[in-house]
Amino acid sequence: MSSVLDRALNILESLAHSPGGLQLYVIADRLDMPRSAAHRLLADLIRLGYVEQDEVTEIYRLTLKISALGQTFLSLNGILDIAQPILDRLAEKAGELVRLSIISNQRLTWVAKAQGARTGVRYDPDAGAEAHLASTSSGHAWLSTLSDEEALTLVSRQGFGDPRELGQNAAMTVQALLTRLHTARRDGYALVVESSAPGLSAISTPIRKSETKRTIGVLSIAGPAMRLPEERLRALAPELMAAAEELSGASVGSAYFGGTWRLGQSES
Repeated sequence: MSSVLDRALNILESLAHSPGGLQLYVIADRLDMPRSAAHRLLADLIRLGYVEQDEVTEIYRLTLKISALGQTFLSLNGILDIAQPILDRLAEKAGELVRLSIISNQRLTWVAKAQGARTGVRYDPDAGAEAHLASTSSGHAWLSTLSDEEALTLVSRQGFGDPRELGQNAAMTVQALLTRLHTARRDGYALVVESSAPGLSAISTPIRKSETKRTIGVLSIAGPAMRLPEERLRALAPELMAAAEELSGASVGSAYFGGTWRLGQSES
């Protein structure tokens, strides 16, 4: 039963990273399972409403059911109600995209955003994506609150990424990454220019639970590098850190953060 559940969840995760959908043989090959087993599990997931299949192309893709469950969970726990006004104010001041990510099960996932850019090129990815720790400023901000050993353990699970898909300044070695984490610890924030993607810049800072100082999430500002050179990012740092502090104080109003749950993060 455990093996069946593992396979079903692996299918969902694989489809989550493929918004255009996948053919049956691709899913089976990626997850190293027989196509007949993959077909049976996909049929069950369709029956339960988590997956749909295009009648013409026969491509499988996720429905919005999982996304809706996630949004319902966040809403009922007060996370979005608490965070959104703060994100909106910061986005208006910065004039760029502001995102909130939460640490859970040793992963960092973007759960809310506010778009401050009104004209020109807009960077506006969907929420719900897991941050790539080695290349994103959000990843660096979280990792900087851990020991070097803990940080590298988490990065080893994801890898440094494909340099062909990352920006020209992405850290591709352990030493390069540790240098950036040490700088982030010193400054209280992490910034990247053309690291996670070509032409993208971002700055991020940890959000710590006010009573215990445990890191519970990350707040970031991101946008086109042509509008956010390093000087502009550093100028936004005080506003970013003030908003993170506000989120820290407000987190006690959330059932999720106000309890005693451990979010895959050691006290720091």
